[in-house]
Amino acid sequence: MTPAPHDILISGGGIAGLTAAAAFGTAGFSVLCVDPAPPVTGAEAEGADLRSTAFLQPARKVLEAAGLWDRLAPHAAALRVMRIVDAGGADPAPGQTPAPRVVRDFDSADLSGAAFGWNLPNWLLRREMVARLEELPNVDFRPGTATTSLFTRTAEARVGLSDGSRARARLVIAADGRNSPMRQAAGIGTKVTRFGQKALAFAVTHPIPHENVSTEIHRSGGPFTLVPLPDRDGLPCSAVVWMEEGRRALDLAKMDEAAFEAEMNDRSCLLFGPLKLVTRRSVWPIIAQEAERLSGERLALLAEAAHVVPPIGAQGLNMSLTDLATLLDLAQARPEGLGDATMLEAYHRARMADVRLRVAGITALNRTSMQGAQPLRDLRAAGITALYGLAPVRRMLMQMGLGARAENS
Repeated sequence: MTPAPHDILISGGGIAGLTAAAAFGTAGFSVLCVDPAPPVTGAEAEGADLRSTAFLQPARKVLEAAGLWDRLAPHAAALRVMRIVDAGGADPAPGQTPAPRVVRDFDSADLSGAAFGWNLPNWLLRREMVARLEELPNVDFRPGTATTSLFTRTAEARVGLSDGSRARARLVIAADGRNSPMRQAAGIGTKVTRFGQKALAFAVTHPIPHENVSTEIHRSGGPFTLVPLPDRDGLPCSAVVWMEEGRRALDLAKMDEAAFEAEMNDRSCLLFGPLKLVTRRSVWPIIAQEAERLSGERLALLAEAAHVVPPIGAQGLNMSLTDLATLLDLAQARPEGLGDATMLEAYHRARMADVRLRVAGITALNRTSMQGAQPLRDLRAAGITALYGLAPVRRMLMQMGLGARAENS
């Protein structure tokens, strides 16, 4: 049999798939990356992803190795403090804004002099990542092409494509989302937890500078999180992810702009002054999901094909980049064994325990943040005070969350 024409086929051209294509291409592997939809690379274009992604400290090494960091750094907003706010006290009188009662900070200075992360709009990430792939002659990116079937043997995988052709590769990476066609074709099941929540994503400007502080406000329904973005029209700007009970989120999405701004200002406790909506609103369902296995014959699951978590603590894509770093290390250590059973079993073992731990932990945090009953909101506030008020505990939690190490540890 002639060798497979590609080392790696990546199913999925989202942020995780594009990063994987850049990383493996930069490392010298021949890569075919396909996605059913062309990437939307302008903020005002129809279908633009208006969410943002916070890359934590360890992600920078992955982006540097993929030749992406120099492209992204000029557009990134540094995140130096992660602030947790509990505003779940007694409901305020009509016309009054809820007041914060507990405020605790994770300061990157507790670990190192560097920012704990950097935030960028998703549409811009796609633009810069596609431009990077165009620089790599060994990467073939085919937007508008989907994967439709998977047939594997011990030596290679054969993948049917929506244009009627079939591609052969030594390794297939499924980075094709929570409903991954490649995972389903391989017969790998999932465990799904539904919360009855949806998240709204949009961007705002505000008169009070964010000072590179990412602020997560807890009341009920889920956190309201403001993540710094570069200034817009001369004003401080933040990306917002607002998690709410599903029906309430849909009602908010349908409100006229003035009514919506009144609601979001109430929910933000006016910590940054009056918020002004500057983008359209997008809505997506909140679930937790984990695959039963992270690999199959000639197949590795990556990102949301492997795990989905609520958007708390910037864990989602950063877990995905840890998947990628692990897979790339294994491929480079034994390039002759790319995609074989030994490599893929090692990948599954290396990542599965961490995936299960983080999915369980973020699921628990999300359930806590949803609580509406006053006694449970009081218990959450007491927990925040106890955990975040002790410096050694705070440092340990930050290390766990960021994958970083304290300078003296």
